[in-house]
Amino acid sequence: MVSAFIPVEFYDYRPAELHLSNLQSLKADLLKLPFADKSVQSLSCMHVIEHIGLGRYGDEIDPCGDIKAIKELKRVLAFHGDLLFVVPIGKAKIMFNAHRIYSYEQIISYFPEFDLKEFSLVPDLHTKYGFIKNATKEIADQQNYGCGCFWFQRKTCNLD
Repeated sequence: MVSAFIPVEFYDYRPAELHLSNLQSLKADLLKLPFADKSVQSLSCMHVIEHIGLGRYGDEIDPCGDIKAIKELKRVLAFHGDLLFVVPIGKAKIMFNAHRIYSYEQIISYFPEFDLKEFSLVPDLHTKYGFIKNATKEIADQQNYGCGCFWFQRKTCNLD
């Protein structure tokens, strides 16, 4: 939908066969992104990280695949760059070869050189809420399988 308004480059391990005037669907491996260090101003990684390294989509089995992919996102994001990072939130665990569920604290700990601008949550089906903007850690910790939406911004300077 965004491509209706601005040009968009969409990268995927298995690129979509789409033909839209403002959309390029390109192949990329999240463990080896085709961008220079700190060169991308805005990144969205939505429901991808939790699958990396589990082999479900043809990638190699690597228990640290998600951490390696996060490191790669951090490598390419520019100073003051924005990262929309969406993953399952709840009690941390791996669901066989399907996906991981992360705790709120886990995700925060992976991005120490970033400011959390906003955290929103789509809670699991066992709650009465729909979408919680500016959700708290406490609500996130109550989830079995919520959808955590983190908006991070890289700080001005760091030594990573």
